[in-house]
Amino acid sequence: MVHVTRIVIIGGGPGGYEAALVASRLGAEVVLVEREGVGGASVLTDCVPSKTLIATADVMSSFESAEELGIRIGGVSLGGSCVTGVNLDRVNRRVKNLASAQSVDIAESLAKAGVQIVKGRGRLTPDRQVEVDLPDGTVALYHADVILLATGVRPREVAEAMPDGERILNWKQVYNLKELPPELIVVGSGVTGAEFAGAYQALGSAVTLVSSRDRVLPGEDADAAEVLESVFRRRGMRVLSRSRAASAVRDGDRVIVTLEDGRTVEGSHVLMAVGSLPNTEDLGLEEAGVELTKTGHIDVDRVSRSTSAPGVYAAGDVTGVLLLASVAAMQGRIAMYHALGEAVWPINLKRVSSNIFTSPEVATVGQTNANAHHDSPGFNEYKLALDSNPRAKMLDFKDGFVKLFSRKGSDTIVGGVIVAPRASELIHPITMAVDLHLTVDQVASVFTVYPSLSGSIAEAARRLHADVKDED
Repeated sequence: MVHVTRIVIIGGGPGGYEAALVASRLGAEVVLVEREGVGGASVLTDCVPSKTLIATADVMSSFESAEELGIRIGGVSLGGSCVTGVNLDRVNRRVKNLASAQSVDIAESLAKAGVQIVKGRGRLTPDRQVEVDLPDGTVALYHADVILLATGVRPREVAEAMPDGERILNWKQVYNLKELPPELIVVGSGVTGAEFAGAYQALGSAVTLVSSRDRVLPGEDADAAEVLESVFRRRGMRVLSRSRAASAVRDGDRVIVTLEDGRTVEGSHVLMAVGSLPNTEDLGLEEAGVELTKTGHIDVDRVSRSTSAPGVYAAGDVTGVLLLASVAAMQGRIAMYHALGEAVWPINLKRVSSNIFTSPEVATVGQTNANAHHDSPGFNEYKLALDSNPRAKMLDFKDGFVKLFSRKGSDTIVGGVIVAPRASELIHPITMAVDLHLTVDQVASVFTVYPSLSGSIAEAARRLHADVKDED
């Protein structure tokens, strides 16, 4: 008799549904438990919606160069109407429709793969089975050989600035707005805060960005952050650095944000973007012997396995490893390969590329000055300004750069930073160079299209090679 491995996955985000697809293809019997909708927060309320909103904002940002390019906007009919502003209600309807459609597509893929989808709230039992509270009030029990937890995170809330869904908002609630906020205060200058601040500014809101740190994107490359903050300010954003928000309260149709130093900032709406918390409550983790880290995330090793509970794996933001949909998906796939006895490479975060969807975008991969450990070998680096690129000149792209890092001695590419429109597309060649351990010379010698933005990658490599030779 052939034994079929039974796998139960709690959470239908990228970590969960990618794991389900892999496990099903490998012959396992798979049950995926999701309480809100397949795709999870990433598809329904986070990554897909926010990037769809930002796509509209990008179109608005592109008009900044219209005059320089010889384009007259006023009075020109685009699609039957003149470009005069943004219908946020229509934008948000499109955002929600695309998110729902993506969720349906994923659910159909899972169903075709033979995955059983169960709507409900799942939790572990002390003997490491899975109980599910179903919508009809009953409880179902699923036996499992392997359990994967992919329950994600939720917006962190501050008691003195609790969201009401109308004027004080978290990132899940902004898509319910019917009209563009005239004066939006964004509290938090990390990735989420910077993305939304830039997007709403492009859509037409007067934006104030409240940052508790000395610059926006405090965890990112300092040069990249400097460029982005300069662009924000040039476009009219008010950036309050070293200004920690103490509270946010409503006063009729106004919102008052009080800073810790006593200053106040007034606006029509406030978006609280002050981090996230892992969804680990009411999962039965303690009873099942699943240990958490000091930050409350599920403690896992590099193959996504719980460090304390045999047969239990976790993937995605709930692990706190790196809050990216691509990392969540990779963790889920790795977990299933490992659990089902397939050959697997443990996750290597030095090869992960990430992107911040501001305008311009900020893309990063590998080891850089911002994330290198103190005991890492020294780097060679070169930064090439984007405005030296002929294609960028044609498109009137003035802000940004390509920066490459190579290891001293071997000259292998170990990391890179790109600040540019569509940096998310441009980072891929550098990601391949990092993953394949290519040298600076190898990257420099590859043909690129002329003129192209990607030509700056090869040019940066050539100049980095020249700098290293000069040092020698």
